[in-house]
Formats: sequence, C-alpha cells, structure tokens
Amino acid sequence: MPALTGTSARTRVWIIVLALLLLGGGATAYTLRAASGREAAAARTAEPGFTLAQGGGALYARDTATGRVARLDPSAPGGRVAGGPACDRFHAAGGTALCLQRRPGVPARSYVIVLDRQLREVRRMGMPGIPSRARVSASGNMLAWTMFATGDSYARSSFSTRTSLLDLHTGYLIKNMEQIPLTLGGERYHAPDVNYWGVSFAADDNRFYATVSTGGRTHLVEGDMAKWSARALRENVECPSLSPDGTRLAFKKRVSEGPEDPWRLYVYDLATGREHPVAERRGIDDQALWTDGATLAYGYGGGVWSVPADGSGAPRLLAPKASSPTVARPASPA
Repeated sequence: MPALTGTSARTRVWIIVLALLLLGGGATAYTLRAASGREAAAARTAEPGFTLAQGGGALYARDTATGRVARLDPSAPGGRVAGGPACDRFHAAGGTALCLQRRPGVPARSYVIVLDRQLREVRRMGMPGIPSRARVSASGNMLAWTMFATGDSYARSSFSTRTSLLDLHTGYLIKNMEQIPLTLGGERYHAPDVNYWGVSFAADDNRFYATVSTGGRTHLVEGDMAKWSARALRENVECPSLSPDGTRLAFKKRVSEGPEDPWRLYVYDLATGREHPVAERRGIDDQALWTDGATLAYGYGGGVWSVPADGSGAPRLLAPKASSPTVARPASPA
C-alpha cells in the first residue's frame, strides 16, 4: 500500500473532523428535539393542583384561546380557573376524564387520553381521525369517543365516523362500534354506510344510546353491552344525551336540509315517546350536556350556553370562548 502524502493525510484528518462535527451536531439536534418534545408534552398536561377533585359538581370547559381545560368560576379572573390539560374534546364523570388531542400531520390522527381524578394520565391510545365527541359514564368506567374519518362536519353530506368504546373495568376496547349487530325495522341490518356517533351511557354501564346513520337517515339506537346488540328506536335523532335520572334524552333534530341552522335541540321522554323543542332556536351542532335534571349546556358560536330542558326560559351564555362543557360529578356506582 503506498504511503500517504502530507496532503492526503491532512485531507483525511479534515474528513474525520468534519464527520465528528456532523455526528455531534446531529446528536445535539436530536437532544434538543427530544427536550422540545418533552416540554411540549408537559405543556399539554394538567398543572399541579388542577384536578377534578376540586370540582364537587363544578362545570369545566375547554378554553378556546389556550386549548386547555378550565374550571368555570364566576369569582375568578375572567370567570374561569385555568390549568387543565390541552384537549380538543373533553368529558369527565365519576373521577375519570377523557381527553381527545389532535396530532399534527397528514393523515389526521389523534390521541385518546384517559385521566384519573387528579388529571394524571393512566392510558394513551393513538387513533385515526379528528376528535368529534367524547363521553364518560356516570361511574367513570365506560368511555366512548367519536372521530371523523373523512370530512369535519355533520352538516356535510359525505362524512365517515368511527366510534370506539372502552371498558376500564375489564380493559376491553371496541375500536369500531359498527361491529355491534344492529336491528333496524325489526330485522337484522347490514350496510356499508353504517356510522355510529354520539354515545350516551345509562347508569348501569350496560345500556347506551347513540346515533346511527345509514341510507341518508339518522336513527336513535338503544344498545345492550351484555347482549352485544343495538336496535333502532326512531328516526331523526342525533347526539343523544341521557338525563341524570335516565328518563329523557336531549338530542339534535334536523329541521332543515340547508346548511344554515339545520338542527334544533329537542328533549325526548323515553316513557311517553313525546318530544318538545327547547327555547334555543339557533342551530346547535353539539352533544348537549345535562348540568342537572333541568338544564342543558352546549357549545355554540365559540361559547358555552345553557337553556332549561323543559322548553321554558331563554338561552344564557355561561362562558365565552369555551367549548366541551362537563360537570365533574362524583362516581355513581353501576
């Protein structure tokens, strides 16, 4: 092998030095990116001391300016106490919280994050789609969430959803509710365009209500987890929300085929089959929340509003620049 000339030796030394610098720079950049990622993750979690345990039935909502969950408190500056996790959709009950976080990038993906009473993360799952609906049962054991798979609005004629169920007691996850056998018109029903969304659980953690869309129509369905079945009860019901006493459902009813205010909020009595509109006459695209047995809360126009469930009164603004209202009630045993 011929001996290296001085020039060749110097060239090789510089190549080695340059390689070491590049490797060092890459390691530094990786370290900085990792640290930045950890800081970003920390910025999306609840601050110490901000918990559901403080609630005692308090109303929480997502602050749209920051994307973080806040506790509504008229005596606090701005009418709210900040410090919760960053969520695109949020719901809590029975000492359990469900936080849906949209992840950046294409195709659309999100995190489904389960939090305890202290709002500490206990489980995280990556799911495809855009966060749409989130619900926790009164016991805190059953969770449901809906993601838009295509499109981003229920007002559009073409969209697809994927709704999942998680039983925290058993750990059983149903990734897509379309697996549940559906009875429509008294017969077992199969169709490729079946979509579920807007789940609401009964107090026993077994029965649930939800929306099913197929053939251009929406249906209210009642599901039974133990029997692994769902049956359609009636048409033109979306995003049902069961009252605390289990006797009534608040829901969106389509009243117009046009894009302007296509829905009105209604309340349906399960025993009598009677329904009535509430005093909110604007088009509400949200799954209403029962703050108690007589009042509904919902998002509209960038704020959280309330209205009596019996059709009396008038809408009242609870919190501007807010969404995803939820009441942190103590656990109700299933």
